[in-house]
Amino acid sequence: MKFSEHWLREWVNPDLSTAELAEQLTMAGLEVDGIELAAPAFSGIVIGEVMQVDVHPQADRLRLCKVDVGESEWLDIVCGASNVAPGIRVPTAKIGAILPSGLTIKKAKLRGVLSHGMLCSSSELGLFDKTDGLMLLPQDAPKGMDIRPYLNLDDQIIDVDFTPNRGDCLSVIGI
Repeated sequence: MKFSEHWLREWVNPDLSTAELAEQLTMAGLEVDGIELAAPAFSGIVIGEVMQVDVHPQADRLRLCKVDVGESEWLDIVCGASNVAPGIRVPTAKIGAILPSGLTIKKAKLRGVLSHGMLCSSSELGLFDKTDGLMLLPQDAPKGMDIRPYLNLDDQIIDVDFTPNRGDCLSVIGI
């Protein structure tokens, strides 16, 4: 069974490192098979709100977006996602952001129009293998906030294996 370390620590939070916690779980009869990051490494991704969407003058499938990331000026971003629309909140990679693939976001001209960032899908953030369109966030997501703490992505996933006589451990509260 896999579970979030953060979730377990909401129930009980011993003053132990992740490795020490895994050792204690093993000593309690729950074999820890592995510990992995909840999300791959990336940086510079914040919550942005799409304020305006216009047609790209030289491409049918591209849109010119004005995105509010909580700064004094909106970012001009060219986007090809089918679900881009005014009013949505999405992960936004600003200039200098590094995606899980290692790509560093820079100013780029797309069909003659300068783009100052990138609107992201969950697959571009390495959260899912394949997705359609942008990753939509709740309307109350705070503009400009780093996406990692907002989604608790700096968490670890603990994978435990237990014997059939440990049915009490089939939930986080049981563990």
